[in-house]
Amino acid sequence: MPAARWTVGSGLLFALLVLAWGGNYLFVRVAELSVAPLWAAAFRAGIGALGLGVFLLAQPATGTFSAADRRDAMLLGLPNTGIFLALWFVAAPYVAPGEAAVVIYTFPLWVALFSPAILGARLAPTHWIGVVFGFTGVVLVSQPWLEGSGGLPVVPLLELLAAAILWAFATVGFQRRFAPSALARANGYQLLAGALFLLAASAVAGVATRPPAEVSFWVAVLWLGLYGTAFAYGVWFFLLRTHHASSLSAYSFLVPLTALALSVVFEGESVNVPQAFGVLAVVVGIYLVGRHPLAHPRGGASGGVAS
Repeated sequence: MPAARWTVGSGLLFALLVLAWGGNYLFVRVAELSVAPLWAAAFRAGIGALGLGVFLLAQPATGTFSAADRRDAMLLGLPNTGIFLALWFVAAPYVAPGEAAVVIYTFPLWVALFSPAILGARLAPTHWIGVVFGFTGVVLVSQPWLEGSGGLPVVPLLELLAAAILWAFATVGFQRRFAPSALARANGYQLLAGALFLLAASAVAGVATRPPAEVSFWVAVLWLGLYGTAFAYGVWFFLLRTHHASSLSAYSFLVPLTALALSVVFEGESVNVPQAFGVLAVVVGIYLVGRHPLAHPRGGASGGVAS
């Protein structure tokens, strides 16, 4: 597919997509003022699955999607949505939204590392440089040498890194298992599976209660589910029809930058000098990894994209 030129319309849609995903990190904190993390995550995945389902029903059917496809998409939904959101939402109360976004957006770096073994991809020197920049940035952002006096707490940091690794693993699994034309439907099923997993986990943990009445909670979960998931998915797959996935992924660094900016404005998050250099290093790493597509036999667009 030849890459289309960016237009005012496609640029505006991409900006709305970045705002949706960047704002998610702030609204997770808002939702968790009213309910337990797993319950908030279940709301996000469930509302997102319903919204994306409506979007998919409105699209013309293309190709077939077999029972095996549905099964595999739902299995991939366990790490990609279920466990990913559980880890992120459980860690969220202990890490500022901007810092959480920077750590989770090591996702493209992990994708690059998984791709040779799973997809047979060949990493160029630029990719390796990007990986080094990215992980160096995470060390500077987390500042483990300051644990307890300004650095990120160890357990939430590990939870966020584990979430990024699972997200990346599932994304590579989507690329291996599904053709680009099937990714939208596969993502709908994986979201549904993730929502069911989170509902079950909430019940087992004994945290599921009736939805609270606070307006702030409903504003947060509607942002997370409808705008930050269903709408964002729809825009992502719409843009993939005319723009290469590498072109879109190269600018995914705008998501943690947006999350950081929103957190500074609304949460009063502060960033010291080493962390500022760390954010810059992560941004450079994401850009270098995403700017040039990984060379692998299957090709195809990135799947399982959500944050």
